Amino acid sequence: MTVIAMSRTEIDRMSVLRDLAASRIKVAEAAALMSLGRRQVFRLAKAYSQQGPEALVSRRRGRPSNRCYPSALRTAAVGIIRERYADFGPTLAAAKLAELHDIHLARKAVRQWMITAGLWKDRRARLKAVHQPRYRRDCLGELIQIDGSEHWCFEGRWPRCTLLVYIDDATSRLMHLQFVESESTFDYFAPTRAYLERYGKPVAFYSDMHGVFRVNRKDACE
Repeated sequence: MTVIAMSRTEIDRMSVLRDLAASRIKVAEAAALMSLGRRQVFRLAKAYSQQGPEALVSRRRGRPSNRCYPSALRTAAVGIIRERYADFGPTLAAAKLAELHDIHLARKAVRQWMITAGLWKDRRARLKAVHQPRYRRDCLGELIQIDGSEHWCFEGRWPRCTLLVYIDDATSRLMHLQFVESESTFDYFAPTRAYLERYGKPVAFYSDMHGVFRVNRKDACE
């Protein structure tokens, strides 16, 4: 006994054709249920009456696609691309294969082979990850951002200095500003003390100048 593997669509069509053969529905209803034209319904109904469910099974099931390339050709093409065109995109790689190696392939096939071989990333893989924005704190004084700006504040009448700024994250309010000689750990001590004495201790300070607050020399502890 031969077992016929049928898809969900083919099983549904068989049910409709049974109802049509038993005159429980009309051709127009069968066409609507199967999303087919009247001629296709008549053809399927005739084939079903002669061959049974087997007539509804696609003849190409289990067979390779007409556009399927031999595995040897795929191996050869990927090898050439890896050796000579690894930094090319699929379109240009396909053009070079046809022009210089007489290997004519569809761009989509080359693209898929390059992705599988790790030679190309699709658009979604190449897009940078979107980082969720950091929301501001809710209360004044919860987070204080500190930063320094080095410039000629006094129009050349005084040596170049750095302006240290203390900004409240919740309100963007400038809490404290102070001129210092340079932006260094020790130059932050006095302004920070002044801020604490006036406003009290915040939950946290934030600075993106990590190098200012750490020792980078390996021999610093010797």
